[in-house]
Amino acid sequence: MTQLQSNMQSPEHVNQHVWQWEDRGGESTTVTVKTEHALTLIDAEDVQVCVLGRVRQYGQDYAADISWLPSAVVENEYYCRLAGFFALIVLDKRQGKLRLVSDHVGSVPLYWLEQEGEYWITDSLKLLEPQWQEGNHPLDKQALFNYAFFHCIPSPRTLFPGVSRLNPGAELRIGRDGGVEELNLYSPSYQYSRASQAELRAQCKQVIDEAVRRNIVPNSAAFLSGGLDSSTVAGMFAKYQPGAPTFSIGFDAKGYDETHYAQITARQFSTKHHVHYLQPQEIVDNFVDVAGYFDQPFGNSSALAAFVCAKVAKEHGFGVMLAGDGGDEIFGGNERYAKQKVFELYGNVPSPLKSVLEVLLHSPLGKLPGFKKALSYVQQANVPLPDRMDTYNFLNRFALDSIFTPEFLADVDVSQPLNAKRKRFGQCQDDHPVERMMYLDWKYTLADNDLVKVSRMCQKAGVEVRFPLFEKEVVDFSCTVPVDVKLPGDKLRDFYKESFRGFLADETLEKSKHGFGLPFGVWMKEQPTLRALTNEALCKLKDRNIFLPAFIEQALQVYDSGHANYYGELIWILVVLELWLESRGL
Repeated sequence: MTQLQSNMQSPEHVNQHVWQWEDRGGESTTVTVKTEHALTLIDAEDVQVCVLGRVRQYGQDYAADISWLPSAVVENEYYCRLAGFFALIVLDKRQGKLRLVSDHVGSVPLYWLEQEGEYWITDSLKLLEPQWQEGNHPLDKQALFNYAFFHCIPSPRTLFPGVSRLNPGAELRIGRDGGVEELNLYSPSYQYSRASQAELRAQCKQVIDEAVRRNIVPNSAAFLSGGLDSSTVAGMFAKYQPGAPTFSIGFDAKGYDETHYAQITARQFSTKHHVHYLQPQEIVDNFVDVAGYFDQPFGNSSALAAFVCAKVAKEHGFGVMLAGDGGDEIFGGNERYAKQKVFELYGNVPSPLKSVLEVLLHSPLGKLPGFKKALSYVQQANVPLPDRMDTYNFLNRFALDSIFTPEFLADVDVSQPLNAKRKRFGQCQDDHPVERMMYLDWKYTLADNDLVKVSRMCQKAGVEVRFPLFEKEVVDFSCTVPVDVKLPGDKLRDFYKESFRGFLADETLEKSKHGFGLPFGVWMKEQPTLRALTNEALCKLKDRNIFLPAFIEQALQVYDSGHANYYGELIWILVVLELWLESRGL
């Protein structure tokens, strides 16, 4: 067995490895792997393995020696032995298959393209663009529609027809005959513990302590928004490294700045804290580069704040950032979980009573103030999960034919985004709606959005990011905590808060969720340069025959009339799309 670290870096820092995949008859297929992540190559008797990211044995610390990996990946039920944040490319000589494997949340993307019998695999769509462009293909309109729906493009689809992205927690098997099979490998069984709540709280604190410790290296720093998750990571970090460096982004905009809470945590744990106040000019200076840096159009407006925060940490000499993402999605911290529980109660009402109630509410009584609210509740409750969570989606607030051009709509399946969400929602092995919503968030909100945002922006800043709270052992532990303990009634993160009471400051435990939101809509009203950049991008977008020009004008008019937050976000999504397309010369 040989194991080596690939140092074959071009001036663009691209790693490349080429396999000749031979069948028993001696016929050969070329598999080209090109990555931005460093490659570790392991050649064993039965398999050859390319490793991207950091993989370790479950329950153990990260180590440089991963020579155990080839023997693991040829075993049945091997996935339970693996942990970390990684992607694997396995040439399985025994099965005659090419296998692509993602970690439990797909933190390292894997894209693949089959072209004239040759396979191209990468962690960056930029590295596949030359092969894709050879065919002079049009962009995938369905992916553009999905971007408008999700504000990102969830796997497995990409904007480039023929190029697919591996789903999170999955294995893709490609046979020499071209047959493709995908397995969903990460779907916990929710074996709830019978331990007392006191015992579970102690276990929670211990598993997170170990997760943070595993991710600390000498040049580490931590993001600190002042919320539960970032404060927990910062506190555990400071336990192992007194005076741990922490970084926050502040905003000179009412309702957005939360540096006060970050300072509370910094004082609580005596961290060496740095606050950078993001200025509107920094958005203007970095907007175009940030929009074009993502593999695909990406509309999360807090990306720019994440980039600037990581950049400031890099300027202070730090190469690794610890992030707090993931805690809400495993311990019941999002308001929609509690809200949807209320709507789910309506399902327990006997059908005869429902019928009588709905007849009354659809009568003239339904127009009266108290009854009107009840009618709204019933109407929403009658929409099943997960569809109900998208009630306020932009694409559900307007008629689609008032948003998109007829030519564009004719080429898309408008039900595809919801069907994809229903599929992932249904893969959860527990029937409780809260568990299913959290599972769906692992597979979408984290895998396709939040972790993409932080990972890509840290990469742009030149630092590595690590996510201790979403280590596999932490996620698995959360699935042993009964759902009504994690989220009793409408008490968000109740179990987690009680687990860390006495460790975190009381103000931290009681604060509402916020994060690194960006006041783009507010600043666009105040900054002529930012408004000019926005107007120019939207003018160009009107000519692409995707959105109706009248819809873009309507969004601007409503935004100008006073709805800066909601419509500011819509405008950001549209502008980012145009800037991304321009960055690719499209």
